[in-house]
Amino acid sequence: MTDTKLNGTRKRDLLRRVRKQRLRYIAILPSLITILNGLFGFAAICFARDGVNHFSFHNLDLSYFAVSGYLIFVAMIADMLDGRVARMSHLTSSFGGQLDSLCDIISFGVAPAFLLLCVLDHKLTLLVDPTPAFAGFLTRFIWLAAAVYLACAAIRLARFNVENEEDETAHMSFIGLPTPAAAGVVASMVVFYEDIVVPAADKHAFISRGGEAIIWMLPFVAIGCGILMISRIQFPHIVNQYMKGRKPMTYLVWALIVLGLLWWFVEATLLVSGCTFVVLGIWKHVSDKIKMKRSDGDTHEPPVLNVTGPDDEDDE
Repeated sequence: MTDTKLNGTRKRDLLRRVRKQRLRYIAILPSLITILNGLFGFAAICFARDGVNHFSFHNLDLSYFAVSGYLIFVAMIADMLDGRVARMSHLTSSFGGQLDSLCDIISFGVAPAFLLLCVLDHKLTLLVDPTPAFAGFLTRFIWLAAAVYLACAAIRLARFNVENEEDETAHMSFIGLPTPAAAGVVASMVVFYEDIVVPAADKHAFISRGGEAIIWMLPFVAIGCGILMISRIQFPHIVNQYMKGRKPMTYLVWALIVLGLLWWFVEATLLVSGCTFVVLGIWKHVSDKIKMKRSDGDTHEPPVLNVTGPDDEDDE
């Protein structure tokens, strides 16, 4: 009888603890923006599935592949806004961080991987007429590239959740390539190919060859972005390092130039900006390593040689 009472008391204590851990209040506006991020990623997946179709509205005519890529960029904007809104309103919470990562894996993990899979599955079969043996290898390689990218994105987000600090001053750089940047590189290549290369491929042979090169590079770029996501290379936080607080006038000039290029030639600007961000991050990491090795070599004192002359030997 006593054991039964003890078990009942333990169960009641456990239930009380569970009730205390229940989430009762959340920040509505940042959470809505975060969910929009995930919904845009889901929409990108849906458009990528029917990528051979075209979206027409007034003078706008885009393939569904290009629409999927643009939706990933719209999800990126929502991802930038939700954290900023939460910090400005002092409504940051663990719930918001977990929700953000769950939506990020949809928009910047699943959506780019699925877009990559659909584009390569459709385009490579048009570019080449492989033998059955090579066709099987090509299909497995495409799936491998998408799987590597998705797995690395999941690992990157899980590691970020564990190592993340809520202090805004600690967010001056990212350890590993951020998932939105990796998704932006993949999406920008698809958008550039669909909007620029495909319409002009019939008129210019060299553009057609360049488009084929982009398609062949795409799986290797995705694998490279995946490896960079789980690396320990530091990439700058663009907003916190270059746009927050008082900065030199040249920063404003460069920002206006980028905005003007986006308005004038959005596809190429997105592609160049994403690739430049990745390359500069790698270059800075390599140059810092070289500087550290040189500084370590300079700090070592030269060995002291104990040179004895002939007179010293005679004295011994």
